[in-house]
Formats: sequence, C-alpha cells, structure tokens
Amino acid sequence: MSAADTKALIAVAVDRLAEEMPALGQLKLVIRLQLQAKGGDAPIWRVEVPGPKIDRDPAGDARLDVIVQRQQFNELAKEGSLRDWSRAYERGNVKVTGDSAVIKLLGNVIGRQLNRAPS
Repeated sequence: MSAADTKALIAVAVDRLAEEMPALGQLKLVIRLQLQAKGGDAPIWRVEVPGPKIDRDPAGDARLDVIVQRQQFNELAKEGSLRDWSRAYERGNVKVTGDSAVIKLLGNVIGRQLNRAPS
C-alpha cells in the first residue's frame, strides 16, 4: 500500500470515529500512529485533529502514541466502529500510551459514547 493510500485510510478512520464520537472532532490533539507490519517495518504517522492533518512524520509533539498492527488497522479503518476499536484496545491489539490526562479524558468520552450507543 502506498503512502498516499495509507494517508487516505488514516483519514477514513479518523472521520469514521469522529462521526460516532463528535467530541473527537472538537478535541485539539496530535497523535503519533505507528502501523506495525509483519516484516518489522513500522512507519510512523503524525495525525492532528481536528482536521485531520496527516503526515509521515515522527510526531515529536504528539500527546498520544497509538500502536496497531497494520492488518488490524486496515480492517478497523475500513469497517470498524468505535465499539470495534474499543474491543481491539481491550484485547491488546491497539496500544495507547502518552499523556495520562488525555488518555483518561478519551477513555471517559469513549465510555460515555459506548453506553449511549446500541450494542
């Protein structure tokens, strides 16, 4: 998959999540997204919301680091709902580190949204 295709797929994922969780679209945040491939290659992307603004960049100003296997990301980005992302996180397929206050805030927002949404 080319860098342009990956960038477009990241935008789809952010847009899908923002659609389900409007608060994400209002949050000013830089995320360092690492997409791990089986061969060991792990490109790093800088994702800034709102926007999203997406660049292949080490994202030194990121407040969150998200690591996900490339294949899992592709599936979640194309078809995954907020609930699917949450399940992937609970299973350890999506790892999130960084600013603990931001992680707690996002966890609360996601939890409230999931409680509102039908299963």
